[in-house]
Amino acid sequence: MAGLIIAGVDGSAPSIAAVEWAADDALRMGGELRIVHALDRRPYDIARFPVPDQEDLLRKAAGRVLDAAEAAARARQPAVEVSTRLVEGAPAAVLQEQEANELVVGNRGLGGFAGVLLGSVTMEVARQVGCPVVVVREERREKVGEIGVGVDDSDTCEPAIGYAFEQARMRGAALRLIHAWQVPVHAFAPEISYDLDEVRAAQREVVSRRTAAWRARYPEVKLIEDVQNAHPVDALTGTACDLLIVGSHGRGALGSLLLGSVSRGVLHHARCPVAVIRS
Repeated sequence: MAGLIIAGVDGSAPSIAAVEWAADDALRMGGELRIVHALDRRPYDIARFPVPDQEDLLRKAAGRVLDAAEAAARARQPAVEVSTRLVEGAPAAVLQEQEANELVVGNRGLGGFAGVLLGSVTMEVARQVGCPVVVVREERREKVGEIGVGVDDSDTCEPAIGYAFEQARMRGAALRLIHAWQVPVHAFAPEISYDLDEVRAAQREVVSRRTAAWRARYPEVKLIEDVQNAHPVDALTGTACDLLIVGSHGRGALGSLLLGSVSRGVLHHARCPVAVIRS
């Protein structure tokens, strides 16, 4: 499965972690890695306080960012073909214009407020880019040999499930199929009750039906069915995984939108890399 992976960098530690993750995935895919840095002049264009030799200084700084990222990629995976590209413009817009099989970014960059879990550029890219977007955090975590994917009862989660099966196959990892459901609470009608065994059986059927074709296509992938009575964000982020995969949109069993609130919640709270797959 050859292809082009793009890693967006800005010199921050999370963006270097994204480059290393992208280099690993490029090796697994047999693809090429392109490292892209957006040179955004807007913060420096202050008419009353011009910066001498701004053009030269900004381009030199951008070159250092790309050189450091390229060195990290080559040190991580020497066999991967690596190239760099400097593009002028706002970071989110620059990354949205790139054509790739996969786009990898850090969870937050050098701008914004300290302590924020997810930067505005990352969120905008995850919302708008058509290819799979992987968001990587700086923190290193021990590998557990599992990929997690959110499964719901809508057709829009199909691309996420397909991406998850392929990632599990390439890594030789187990694939955890995570489906969350919640029994409605009727504060003013406590006499309403449900047969929980029937509900659980119905939710397991959702997972089996939704993944049947993928199971047949990837018989070598070990599967773990994880059906929980829990909020979807808690279910998706509560298990240790090497990669967590969610659809950009989709409907849960009770009609909740998946980016919307669920995918956004996963991006904010997951401690592992998160892949957002548009339907």
